[in-house]
Amino acid sequence: MPLVKAGVVVLDCAEPDHLAAFYKELLEAEETEATANRVEIRSPDGTRLAFRRDMNATPPSWPRPENSLQAHLEFVVDDLDAAERRVVALGGRPTDAKDPSGPFESRGCADPAGHSFTLRRATPSAPKQG
Repeated sequence: MPLVKAGVVVLDCAEPDHLAAFYKELLEAEETEATANRVEIRSPDGTRLAFRRDMNATPPSWPRPENSLQAHLEFVVDDLDAAERRVVALGGRPTDAKDPSGPFESRGCADPAGHSFTLRRATPSAPKQG
């Protein structure tokens, strides 16, 4: 048995209930634990996220360098357009300023508290570049 096991990704934020509700809807997850300062959810595929109250939390400023990206979440989706619309409907926002006229393999977004995450197409449809 391993000494350390993977646990849960915890995001600091001012309003854990509000942020948990966003991800609960986005991931079709269930709430598994809640206290005054922490809420944890689990998605149907077993992904666990928690949201911890920190009144001094400031979101990363990515892509601006002053408080740049520290870490981000990546979610696999079948339909980028539909997933992005759902993010916006739930109070999140797109962060990529790409030309929306064609399909992209991934899109950057931010949750209502400003944490960045990526929506990535489940199966790449173009060869890797670079």
